[in-house]
Amino acid sequence: MGGQADPILKVKAISLFSGGLDSILAVKLIQEQEIDIEGVTFETPFFNAAKAQISAKIIGLSLTVINITHRHLDMLKAPRYGYGKNMNPCIDCHALMLNMAGKRMEETEADFIFTGEVLGQRPMSQTKQSLHVVAKNSGYTDVILRPLSAQLLPEIRPEKEKKVDRLKLLAIQGRGRKTQMELARHYDIKDYPPPAGGCLLTDPNFSKRLKDLFDHCPDHNIRDIELLKFGRHFRIHATSKVIVGRNQTDNAAIQALIQDADMALYMADCPGPTVLVPYGCDDKTLLAAASLCCLYSGALNDQPCNIICKTGETVKSAIASAALRKDADRMLI
Repeated sequence: MGGQADPILKVKAISLFSGGLDSILAVKLIQEQEIDIEGVTFETPFFNAAKAQISAKIIGLSLTVINITHRHLDMLKAPRYGYGKNMNPCIDCHALMLNMAGKRMEETEADFIFTGEVLGQRPMSQTKQSLHVVAKNSGYTDVILRPLSAQLLPEIRPEKEKKVDRLKLLAIQGRGRKTQMELARHYDIKDYPPPAGGCLLTDPNFSKRLKDLFDHCPDHNIRDIELLKFGRHFRIHATSKVIVGRNQTDNAAIQALIQDADMALYMADCPGPTVLVPYGCDDKTLLAAASLCCLYSGALNDQPCNIICKTGETVKSAIASAALRKDADRMLI
């Protein structure tokens, strides 16, 4: 008696999914070839998965969120290919993401990884050479597909093995988005986020604060990075800085991040900011923090301010006058 033939194994792929239109279109192109897809996206203190989660829900994509904070921070301190305009190490970051997606591919026995990258769309990180460097440094060169530009790039192993049809992929290049908009209409995609990214490392002000943290606090932790997102930051001296809330949202966020060893300051007699000196301070720094608290409060000009100073369960008061604006500007990070 003859045995039954083995069933044809379903081709599976991992989508490196940002949630932007390009990554959505890449998923649509691969879905048309009846390939099973799992979306993978990443989060760190510098970017989150919110956009990817919203878009994945809209198109019905199964999405796995992976926190890569510790590996990302190790890379960020000394990126092999350096930084972009700010503290954004895009080439090293993309290589890390593809490496993590490759590990997910191996865990799930998928056949390849694909992204929504478009050749030439970004002048630094999406040139043909940059795409090759990223793929090579990820460790998965021969299984990384860019469906939107695949016909302009070298053929990869899954294409050679006919697991994906190269002729059904595209040859988009450049910064224009006319073709993508036409494809969005073709697939009836109406709800998608704008192309601008949400990475804080591309923000000039955040980058200045992060560099200051790296320079002055080599043993920083995740809480220290989270604090960079809120308030005004003042470098008092090499070992101390002061963070001053700008509004109620900042004040609440800073308050939620306070630890027992910190010095927190509040106005006693009028509205004012939440002020934080991470890890405490000496009397000179306390006076500087109190004067900044007074400067950004609702106190009348030139009137001494009564400041509540709290470390853990210990509370004391201080009297301070508002700092001079020029001194505050000089210390501002």
